[in-house]
Amino acid sequence: MGKGTVIMEKFSQIQYTRPNMEALEATLKEKIEALKAAASYEEARKAYVELSGADVMENTMGSLAHIRNTIDTTDAFYEEEVKVINAGRSRLMPVYRAANEALLNSPFRKEFEAEFGAYLFHNLEEQNKLLNPAIIEDKIEESNLVNQYQKAAAMCRTTFRGEECNFYGLLKHMQSTDRAERKEAFEAWAKLYEEGSPVLDEQYGKLVKLRAGMAKKLGMDSYTQVAYLNKRRYNYGPEDVAKFRQQVKDIIVPACAEIYERQRQRLGVEKLHYYDEALVFPEGNATPIGNKDEMVAAAQKMYRELSKETGEFFDFMVEYELFDLESKPGKRMGGYCSSLPAYKAPFIFSNFNGTSADVDVLTHEAGHAFEGYTASRTLPISAYYHSTSEINEIHSMAMEHFTYPWMNLFFEDADKYRYAHLFGALNVIPYMICVDEFQHRVFENPEQGPKEWRKIWHELEQTYMPWRDYDGNEFLEEGGFWMQKQHIFMYPFYYVDYALAQIGAFEFYSRDKENHDEAWADYCHLCQLGGSKEYFELLEEAHLHNPFQEGSVKAAVDRVIAELKNAKY
Repeated sequence: MGKGTVIMEKFSQIQYTRPNMEALEATLKEKIEALKAAASYEEARKAYVELSGADVMENTMGSLAHIRNTIDTTDAFYEEEVKVINAGRSRLMPVYRAANEALLNSPFRKEFEAEFGAYLFHNLEEQNKLLNPAIIEDKIEESNLVNQYQKAAAMCRTTFRGEECNFYGLLKHMQSTDRAERKEAFEAWAKLYEEGSPVLDEQYGKLVKLRAGMAKKLGMDSYTQVAYLNKRRYNYGPEDVAKFRQQVKDIIVPACAEIYERQRQRLGVEKLHYYDEALVFPEGNATPIGNKDEMVAAAQKMYRELSKETGEFFDFMVEYELFDLESKPGKRMGGYCSSLPAYKAPFIFSNFNGTSADVDVLTHEAGHAFEGYTASRTLPISAYYHSTSEINEIHSMAMEHFTYPWMNLFFEDADKYRYAHLFGALNVIPYMICVDEFQHRVFENPEQGPKEWRKIWHELEQTYMPWRDYDGNEFLEEGGFWMQKQHIFMYPFYYVDYALAQIGAFEFYSRDKENHDEAWADYCHLCQLGGSKEYFELLEEAHLHNPFQEGSVKAAVDRVIAELKNAKY
């Protein structure tokens, strides 16, 4: 809250203290009464500012516990702390609802809107629909189920050619120039999911039924409606997303199929199987130079040269060791950017695996981190520090493209990396669309089970990824691939956001080539605005187009597709 922060320490030295939810509840209620009793806007504003910042330390400790739990899911202490904190937060739901209502009903609403914008109130009105005591215990159960999923997925391991590997450890072997090794790694990877599928199916089934039940308790038609509110999708709905998916099917799918055919020819294989997709070049993909510390040092040089703002930001990250990047036993899958609000400090989590994806972490997650670092030092209230994910992912994906000129710091053949990355940014969009439509169809009929889920996924793959071939693997050919996407379990309906954002990122990519200064200025402006405006307003501020409008996808990707088709490879 405000401009100040507590004294920063290195991440490993930050002392954890369990949040006192009873004390927080008392403080929140005190500030709510002060807001209600305010006799002037000055008094009301002071009460609101204090109310908004009342839980900053509790949120910081909650974030700290979450990060340390994901770094080591076998740590019983932080596993229990996350459970306790999630339960405490859920039980504060009525208090936060009362806080929202106090501001919504303030006689000084016009003054608040003049200073902080109308979006503040629109957001509170919509979010209050979800702050219902009827779903408190369901929210607690949902958090516990998600934690169980994280732990189950993190513990999946196999021995591959004498090396103990998790899912991420196998990915580098699936990029080997030796096709036999790629196939062997793919089969081991698929077997891990097949063996884990009974547990994962059961966990997802519980989550689907729980979430569908919450929708009923909230008086909503389906969980899809709940998810759209959770995602703050106030100015577009499932029909708009369906139109976007159609644009992807019409424009991006055939382009990807054509470029994959060129890849098949380049690799000299009769049929492009799934385990061939990741090998872009027969002589091998571009792989990063150096170890984790050397790559972080290269990133620090890159961000210092990119701009004064990014240099300051990344120096802060390095000074306080706000990273955990290397894969290790018991660590949660994936990567993310979190924050420690009391310090206005981002934190980057990943699982390095020796591929170009390691460098992508230092651009993608750093894009998120840069926005959080910037907005928290620019905006007056913490509610505005982050936007909706369709905007947040523009911050990350556009940073991947803005940093292309510095890829020679990470790769011996940076051109190969840039080509593969640009194609990867394009060809992942149809997959994202599959994940999105899959979730819509699951919640249209939440009584379905594993057999129906696989049937849905198989149909969607044939529609949006017609090139996909699993080389006879029965489990995946029947539709088992869906369960490898953790967002489906953990962050329902959060995946089309990446596709929407990539359209904006491609616009920045093209504009950067035409006028770097203007494109970078708009990008920084977007980061500074955080979540202070609604989705379409933020797009306008950054001079980006509405991706739902007919023709917007084609306009954004035309240059990218042309570059890929005209590349020397």
